[in-house]
This record gives sequence, C-alpha cells and structure tokens, in this order.
Amino acid sequence: MRRISIALQLYSVRMECERNLYGTLEEIAKMGYEGVEFAGYYNRTAEELKEMLDDLGLKVAGSHIEINDLIGENLEKTIEFNRILGNKYLIVPGLPEEMRKSKDSWIKAAQLINEISEKLKPEGMRTGYHNHTVEFALTDGERPWDIFFKEAKPEVIMQLDTGNAMRGGLSADDVINIIRKYPGRAVTVHLKEFSSKNEKALIGEGEMKWEEFFRACETVGGTEWYIIEQETYAYPPLECVRRCLENLKRML
Repeated sequence: MRRISIALQLYSVRMECERNLYGTLEEIAKMGYEGVEFAGYYNRTAEELKEMLDDLGLKVAGSHIEINDLIGENLEKTIEFNRILGNKYLIVPGLPEEMRKSKDSWIKAAQLINEISEKLKPEGMRTGYHNHTVEFALTDGERPWDIFFKEAKPEVIMQLDTGNAMRGGLSADDVINIIRKYPGRAVTVHLKEFSSKNEKALIGEGEMKWEEFFRACETVGGTEWYIIEQETYAYPPLECVRRCLENLKRML
C-alpha cells in the first residue's frame, strides 16, 4: 500500500481565490491540505504563485491547462510557466467538441496528447486527461474514455474524476474497475462524491464506494495525489472543502 498525498483543486474555491488568493491558500494549508491543483492563475505570475506556495508549505499537485496552451507556439510559454511554478503535471480538463465528435476524433486527440507528452518528457513533465460526463456516453459502440486511453501512451496520466464519471452513467464498481483496467496510470485522481438523492453531497455522503476505490489507487493505480474537488455547496465553499478533507481523512 502506498501513502497518497491530498490536494485541493482550486476551482472548488475559485471566488475566494479571486477575492484573496493568499488568504485562501493560507486557509487551505491550515486545514491540512498538502497541495493544490490550479485551474487558472488569478492574474499572478509563476514567480508570485511559487512564493506564496513555498511560504505556506503547499506543493503543486498539477494544473488544468487548455489543449491550445499545449500546442504550437504556446507550448514553450506553458512549459516555462510551469517550470518556474514547480509543476510537473499538465492536465487537459476537456476537449472542444470538434475533437470528440466521433471515434476517429477521439483517436486523433489521443495521438495529439501523445505528441505533447513526448515534448514534455525532456522537461520532466507529463500531460494527462480529465473526464467530465461525455467520455462515458457511447460513441460508435464504445466509451470515448476507452477509445482515448487505448490509444494514449502509458505515460499519459488518466485523471479520473469519480463524481463526473458516475454522473456520466457509471456505477461505483465501474469507476473502481477503470483504475484496475489501466494500472499505474491514475497518477492523480479527482475525489468527487455522487449522490442520486443529494446533489450537494460531500465526500463520504453519497454512493461512491470509497474504501474500494482507495484500495485500487493504493495498490494498482500508481496514484500520487488524491485531489478533492467540490462544485456544489451546502455550506460556504471553504467550509465544504474543510469538511471534505475531514471526511476523507476519517475514511483513510
């Protein structure tokens, strides 16, 4: 069994970050989070962000980066930013519709990600792909998730979002079996609850079989980061992510 670090996807507290980034990061660190994953940089330079994180003892668990920022002339700028930030996981959070409209589109998208992966390798960085719900709606009789990851190289990170996958029609067992089907590829995973009765359920309050999921991540997933993401709020966002962390630690 491997010990897996815990981070917060900052999209969960995006309004708070916009109002007071340092203060929000400080609260996150005080809660006991070990790292953060970015989804935007709040008009800060990489140097400014790195200084904040170092001051608070937070690590970078990754960043969500649009596909256009990983191709062409934009790639070098993205590499330089993340080199300074100290981030080695550059995760694509979704694809534009034209890149996912057919099986062939998904295959080409995976091939493009493979090319990006090769360019990042000398930098000690990796790319990966994060799911929403569309990845599990059948395309030409197959799940796009499987079409993509059959074509993607093993070093392309499979960032499985548990809640999004279940909203896409998968059962808790299906989600767990994805980790087993692609061993060593779930380097970072998004922990998000799913409840058919309460759309604002926090981690541990819904239908996901967390204990089995953690066991799969710890034994075969190759998981380095559990990343909490909460997008619905029964309490103020900072209170939600505090409760999510407490629930997670109890289950672990």
